[in-house]
Amino acid sequence: MNKRIIPDSELVLRDDGSVYHLNLKPEDISDTIILVGDPGRVDLVASLFDKIELKKHNREFYTITGQYNGKRITAQSTGIGTDNIDIVVNELDALVNIDLKNRVVKDEHSTLTFVRIGTTGSLQPEIPVDSPIAAKVSLGFDNLLNYYADRDKASDKDMEQAFVKFVSWSPLLHRPYFVHADEELFNRVAHDMHYGITIAAPGFYGPQGRYLRLEPMDPHLNEKLQKFQYNGLRITNYEMESSALYGLSKLLGHRALAICNVIANRFRGEFSPDYHAAIKRTIQTVLDRLTA
Repeated sequence: MNKRIIPDSELVLRDDGSVYHLNLKPEDISDTIILVGDPGRVDLVASLFDKIELKKHNREFYTITGQYNGKRITAQSTGIGTDNIDIVVNELDALVNIDLKNRVVKDEHSTLTFVRIGTTGSLQPEIPVDSPIAAKVSLGFDNLLNYYADRDKASDKDMEQAFVKFVSWSPLLHRPYFVHADEELFNRVAHDMHYGITIAAPGFYGPQGRYLRLEPMDPHLNEKLQKFQYNGLRITNYEMESSALYGLSKLLGHRALAICNVIANRFRGEFSPDYHAAIKRTIQTVLDRLTA
């Protein structure tokens, strides 16, 4: 059977053979990748490395690969939003699972391990600022996964249906989806952290129920979100990337986990006075557990 040759317009490569947005070649990355939204946070992750091998930067996509505890690790920035995760995960997957020269999918699949480390707002009053929350499940408000075939193979349909009914989900909004974290990775890295259902929202203001001058469509949505439970899991927090990371990783055969430090408690109205020290501690913990 002839393999599909991926056209130039679908797999865009630079003159040097690197993938278009990330400006990376296969040898530039590890199989274990720390994802952060802020390009400046890549340097924070890399400041803990024992040795740095490579730095590459294009737009908001900043990559440093180095060594930590004798293991090769890549720190990669994504920028904000699930649309950027779509670029990052697809191009990182292409680096390991597509023969870039011949533009065909490789016969042997390679699995990447992604751990996103970010910041978040807590929806549960008892979860204090400066503590990490691991996404046992990510709830996508963003619609990205709905553009892919086999979307239903990634989403927990029972949880999805229970949620839509509980919150009276508006038909004007995209169908939400629920994707579970990689279980072994969760147990290894996040076993003693706060955890629950993390919402990935397609914006910072209205999609997360913030009200400046434009009133949200459902001003009571956050109250309903706080009360939703499914199989002992509650909705714990908002961020803007994890659903696409979990969904694409599931469909592409990779392992994914998102851990976000609480910088704001939405129901207490609190904001961390200095979240930088707390997130550095979380990064250290994640690196130690990934390389133990």
